[in-house]
Amino acid sequence: MTAIKNWMEENLKGDPIIWGIVILLSLISILVVYSATGSLAYRTAGGNTELYLFKHGALVIASLVVMWAVHNIPYRYFAKLSLLALWVSIPLLAFTYLFGSTINEANRWLTIPLINQAFQPSDLGKLALISAVAGMLAKRQRNIEDWKRAVIPILIWIGIICTLIAFANMSTGVMLLATCLLLMFIGRVPVKFLAMVVLVGVFSLTTAILLGQRGETFFQRIEKFMSDSDQDLPYQAKHSYIAIATGGIAGKGPGKSEQRNVLPHPYSDFIYAIIIEEYGMIGGATVLFLYLALLYRGMRVVAISTRPFGGLLSAGLSFALVIQAMINMAVAVGLVPITGLPLPMVSMGGTSLIFTGISLGIILSVSRGDHEDSFAAETPMERKLARVA
Repeated sequence: MTAIKNWMEENLKGDPIIWGIVILLSLISILVVYSATGSLAYRTAGGNTELYLFKHGALVIASLVVMWAVHNIPYRYFAKLSLLALWVSIPLLAFTYLFGSTINEANRWLTIPLINQAFQPSDLGKLALISAVAGMLAKRQRNIEDWKRAVIPILIWIGIICTLIAFANMSTGVMLLATCLLLMFIGRVPVKFLAMVVLVGVFSLTTAILLGQRGETFFQRIEKFMSDSDQDLPYQAKHSYIAIATGGIAGKGPGKSEQRNVLPHPYSDFIYAIIIEEYGMIGGATVLFLYLALLYRGMRVVAISTRPFGGLLSAGLSFALVIQAMINMAVAVGLVPITGLPLPMVSMGGTSLIFTGISLGIILSVSRGDHEDSFAAETPMERKLARVA
């Protein structure tokens, strides 16, 4: 036990509670995805349910390895990388919108040659924009009330990236805009200038509705959500409510979900309904608590960070992960219209799990603190490169 404890102290740096939350959610993910992919395995893999278990398990392990690797990198270097990633995201998002793989009537995916793995460039754009906004806010703290120099450049980037993402993924674009708004509020941007962010959001949303692929779907989902008629209740929502209602307090037990056989995407968009059906309100409340605890620990990192970029970066990434989780859970219980957003760290996914691992690794890198302490011991050239943070 002592050897294991020493190994963990040596290799798992940063906030130990965040590590614990991530490991717990990863274990929950493997259990629930294994159960939820039963019908999918019979449709596509001849009943080989272990296929998706091992595939998803491998991706979960890969995301944890990526998180571990990223948390060893001094977070200040992500300021430079984020700007490069922003410039890469623009052509990738545009190319995906025009020529990407079409799934659910939207071009959101690009297939990586050789490994034949699809990924969503919106994941890269989301991570890059949050990191870049944190970096720009940190650099402009002394003249944050100069809206021309401090605010306008940030708004331009927010408008470009959010619009390109919203063309094919409206819910992610809106969520990213809300995250940036919160980040700018924490970054001491005057409230009177935050209204400009809202205007940029309205412009982006309007442009995406008029020119994008999901405008009609967006209005249909809003209309059905606002309708009082049971006939207008979407098929997914109906079976999600049944799963939650029949779960009770303690649930039906692991692997005993009935709605997984009829609910569309029970392993991704509606995995929270399967969690409640199998593990009851106790399981649902536990998952909710873990995300709230993650938000708390992420914001605690903001409080202890001695450099503006670190605090803002941790806040932005924490907000993005937890807001997405809250939206996914709210969809399952009927509080908001259907969005198609997966549950971070829990839903079955491909490269989205890897990008989630990167985000958590960056938060852990900020929480380490020793990167900041070693800043004074760096060479003049390293200090010059790090001034952006």
